Amino acid sequence: MKKVTLDYIFRTSSNILFKRLSTPSGLSEWFADDVTIKDETFFFKWNGSERDATIKLDRKALCVKFEWNDKEDEFLEFNIEKSNMTKDLTLYVTDFVEDDEDKNDALELWDNIIGQLKTKLGVN
Repeated sequence: MKKVTLDYIFRTSSNILFKRLSTPSGLSEWFADDVTIKDETFFFKWNGSERDATIKLDRKALCVKFEWNDKEDEFLEFNIEKSNMTKDLTLYVTDFVEDDEDKNDALELWDNIIGQLKTKLGVN
């Protein structure tokens, strides 16, 4: 597995964006068909399949990390950084792919779902 980090620019409030990245209702709007939580475990559902992850939050740094319970050492991380000059937010997405061919597919997939997030936020 290869770790990849992608970055996307947002012009919105960090609190609004962080809620979309760290809550079941926010993630259900753009990332998965349905997301539920029990204790600190999030359950993600897509087209009949399900995956669960343990969440690690660092609200001060505006970072959320989902450690997949079915794959050791794999995680999905969202990290928000604010530019002091432009006040824009950069969302860094860290994910894992199988090989270079999958990296291109993953990039296209993330571009599409981040596009959905921007649409939901009204920041296209």
